[in-house]
Amino acid sequence: MSKLFFDHLIILDEIDFEIKKIVKSKEEKQELWQIVDEMVHEKVLGSILGKLPSKHHSEFLEKYHQAPYDEHLFDYLAEKIGENIEELIRQEIGDLAYELLEDIKGKTPNHKF
Repeated sequence: MSKLFFDHLIILDEIDFEIKKIVKSKEEKQELWQIVDEMVHEKVLGSILGKLPSKHHSEFLEKYHQAPYDEHLFDYLAEKIGENIEELIRQEIGDLAYELLEDIKGKTPNHKF
C-alpha cells in the first residue's frame, strides 16, 4: 500500500508477531496484511469522516485523493474539526489492533481470519 498521511500513527507490531506465528506461506502473510491494511484504512477514514462536519467531506476526500501522503492534512483536519485528530486515530487503531489480536489468537467466536 502507498504511504498515507497517518502511517506514523499505526503501530501493529503485536499483530505482525501473531501473523508470523500462524501463516504458512509468504502469500498467506501478504493476504492477511492486505486485509489488515484495508481494515485500518476504513477505520481511520471512517473516524475522520465521523468527526469532520459533512460540509467538509468532499473537500477533505479531494485533498486526500490528490495527496494521501501529505501530512498537512492533519492541519486541515485540526482546523475543521477543532480536536486532536492524531489522538483519535491512535485510539481507533489501538481498538482495532486489540480486536484483531483477539481474532488472530482465536479468543473470540467471530473469526475474521
